[in-house]
Amino acid sequence: MMDQVIIKDLLARGVIGVNEGERLQPQDILINVVLFVDVQKAAQSDRIDDCVDYRTVTKKILTYAEKAERFTVEALTADIAKICLEDARVQGVRVRVEKPGAVRFSRSVGVEIERFQS
Repeated sequence: MMDQVIIKDLLARGVIGVNEGERLQPQDILINVVLFVDVQKAAQSDRIDDCVDYRTVTKKILTYAEKAERFTVEALTADIAKICLEDARVQGVRVRVEKPGAVRFSRSVGVEIERFQS
């Protein structure tokens, strides 16, 4: 099992969807990310420079999600995974993107993927 850095319940507002009504105004997008990293060096040194900066990763994800205007949750989820893997210290990532209230009688619908450095 790999060490994990968790970004939980990140709420973005962006355009996502295929229906005309969905493309007219931003809607809530709920994002959860697990970064698979080795935290041993950071745990021993207690130095921020040895950590994956989750604040920076979070800002990149939010900025992208709010401007991307993707048609599918699948595409946005894959894009976020690529953003997370830009940091070579991130060995893998699990990303879940949900659209709250998108389907009647459900809290949300979404997609979850895992991607790893090649």
